[in-house]
Amino acid sequence: MSNPAPVLVTQDGPVLTITMNRPEKKNALTHAMYGAMADALKRAADDPAIRVVVITGAGDAFTAGNDLGDFLNAPPHDGEAPVFRFLAALSTAEKPVVAAVNGLAVGIGTTMLLHCDLVYAARAASFTAPFVNLALVPEAASSLLLPRRIGHAKAAELFLLGGRMDAAQAEAMGLVTAVFDSQVLAAEAASRAQALAAKAPGAVRATKALMKRGEEPVAERMRAEGVLFAAQLKSPELREAITAFTEKRAPDFSKVSS
Repeated sequence: MSNPAPVLVTQDGPVLTITMNRPEKKNALTHAMYGAMADALKRAADDPAIRVVVITGAGDAFTAGNDLGDFLNAPPHDGEAPVFRFLAALSTAEKPVVAAVNGLAVGIGTTMLLHCDLVYAARAASFTAPFVNLALVPEAASSLLLPRRIGHAKAAELFLLGGRMDAAQAEAMGLVTAVFDSQVLAAEAASRAQALAAKAPGAVRATKALMKRGEEPVAERMRAEGVLFAAQLKSPELREAITAFTEKRAPDFSKVSS
């Protein structure tokens, strides 16, 4: 009997789901797993039929972080390493990425969430970033993004002391979008991913791009919004949205190019 794939990639209509599938190791991530996830994100980027990506874990863990034995045997040394390919693909993804954190999220299991657009967590989920405890430093630009998200003091507690945050705390501080009971988490995340995939894809991507531009003068942001707003006014998406409104039906963007 062959071993199951350590990363499962499944598609349900416009939603692609990436499942870290090494539950006996709490989904600890290897070079091969990073490569598979990077490839899946590229598939999502290249396929116009895929509009949303979901990332989750098998079993009772999201991921225990990097498989340290795998990384010590072959440390990543350049931008072509699988871990860096994955982080580059995730951080630059134009389409929405939804995380369903079903349990333990250690190290990159927490820091990758900073690049996801919606993060749903099980009540039993926990978040830790014990880099310093392992004589390491944070990655995935988390030393910049986490203090911005939750404040310097709370980020320092996670990074410097290796502190732990539960799901309720993570939701209160804005790291997590919403918390659900474990038995309904997957269904709730999938439902929201499908709802997001049903929206005008060009408008969704443009809105995400605006939100990721970072700090800039108000007037500059207004100009950027104006350019994209004007483009959407001329789009087939808008015509479908207006037609659906006047016909008192839900819009169908499945056949609208963007």
